[in-house]
Amino acid sequence: MSSGVAARRDAKKLVRSPSGLRMVPEHRAFGSPFGLEEPQWVPDKECPRCMQCDAKFDFITRKHHCRRCGKCFCDRCCSQKVPLRRMCFVDPVRQCAECALVSHREAEFYDKQLKVLLSGATFLVTFGDSEKPETMVCRLSNNQRCLILDGDSHHEIEIAHVCTVQILTEGFTPGEKDIHTYTSLLGSLPASEAGSTRATGMFLQYTVPGAEAATQLRLMAGEDANGSKRQAAAWLVAMHKATKLLYESRDQ
Repeated sequence: MSSGVAARRDAKKLVRSPSGLRMVPEHRAFGSPFGLEEPQWVPDKECPRCMQCDAKFDFITRKHHCRRCGKCFCDRCCSQKVPLRRMCFVDPVRQCAECALVSHREAEFYDKQLKVLLSGATFLVTFGDSEKPETMVCRLSNNQRCLILDGDSHHEIEIAHVCTVQILTEGFTPGEKDIHTYTSLLGSLPASEAGSTRATGMFLQYTVPGAEAATQLRLMAGEDANGSKRQAAAWLVAMHKATKLLYESRDQ
């Protein structure tokens, strides 16, 4: 990809909305798949009372709109100003108590896991039915739209085209071909158990425009260096959290 195309893909602009200033992609097509659209605000005439505590709005009890859900609340029920990075707000914005909790949880992804994904890690990568893995660095693109794999060859996989992500943990036996054997998932483990179980690889399926069947890809952490292996494990955990965030956003 030329530097000019890459620059256009990562370019951003500052826009003002009723909810505040936002730093958004200059081209909508290059927006992050983790992003959320601003909600339509509930019209003032349709909310004479707070939608949380039922307090009646008047000259003293003013109404406020939550920037995440768009509903009307009184100041007591919508007083928190919390960063809302999934909508690209520059400054923290007013949110109701329920939405503020969600935004606080998502902040950990942006503060920690996203940095890990952008930095990348080294894996042994196997495409399709190939039996010969290739050593590659896998990272998330700066605009968060693609997984980039670099080694002797170069591949870019659009996040929007990924249909299956399964994180493999210790105990998985390399070489098993059947998709149904990829069942050792961090997401299926209790929190206490998942915290002590090391991620060792990832099985991924994605669609390619024009192809009838999904393409399969397997990433496994190498065995040569402990530092590299720890970095790979951290990257896989971050990818697991990114996947949860992505699928949750599709349901919203």
